[in-house]
Amino acid sequence: MRIGELAQLANTSTKTIRFYEDSGLLPQPPRRASGYRDYGPEMVDRLRFIRRGQAAGLTLHKVRQVLAIHDRGEVPCGHVRQVLNTRLDQVRAQIAELVALEGHLQTLLDRASHEAATEHDQSTVCWILESDSDAPAASEFIDSHDPNRPCAT
Repeated sequence: MRIGELAQLANTSTKTIRFYEDSGLLPQPPRRASGYRDYGPEMVDRLRFIRRGQAAGLTLHKVRQVLAIHDRGEVPCGHVRQVLNTRLDQVRAQIAELVALEGHLQTLLDRASHEAATEHDQSTVCWILESDSDAPAASEFIDSHDPNRPCAT
């Protein structure tokens, strides 16, 4: 089948299919004499698997690893279980960080609604953020979402 038909069956775009080929998620298909790509029906299932992996929060790199195990003729379910457990731990850590951030923001807003700036306000920019010396700096919350930082487990 041609790329347009594959895209329609897999509910994706031809651009996505080409990207997946370039990224090593899909093997390069054979070409017809006309030069058009010629995909087998198994590529529909492979594209759907990629999308399911992404829907589970896996990176394309992780999906590629799973597909590589499968392509070697091995069953990747044990690896998938490990990857999903790691991802779940990351999501739980992110939720905990967001709950802490929510509490911090609510505290700032509560204080701002109960206290008013006075004529003697010595703030350099805004007293709402500068008056909260006990709370962590916003940069601590921002830094905790650094994708290069290992997640707490």
